Amino acid sequence: MAKKILIIDDDPNIIKTVRDVLEAKSFAVVTACDGEEGLEKAHMEKPDLIILDIVMPRMDGYTFLLKFRKIEKLKGTPIIMLTSREMLKDLFGMEKVSDFLVKPLDTDILLEKINKHLIK
Repeated sequence: MAKKILIIDDDPNIIKTVRDVLEAKSFAVVTACDGEEGLEKAHMEKPDLIILDIVMPRMDGYTFLLKFRKIEKLKGTPIIMLTSREMLKDLFGMEKVSDFLVKPLDTDILLEKINKHLIK
């Protein structure tokens, strides 16, 4: 069965690019355009990994992360932060984020990071 990845980003170009790359590698992909929708999808879909942007409308990635970590049955889900703000790296470590990737997006590096966290 294909591993399921939830992409949460408000940039439709990022979503399309990441979705295309992941589907070409036979991952099942679910998307959300902000943290609020992302929480709903996480509850329903129970993804194996989440790719999360920080700056989004309605609910930003940091707020999503704080709320998501309180969901007991999803606590161990790896999260890869996707951001243009490298200076947030220390914050990611404090919040137990599995990994991060700085925009502009390098899909080869993203795939390496995904494989690192899904293949154990």
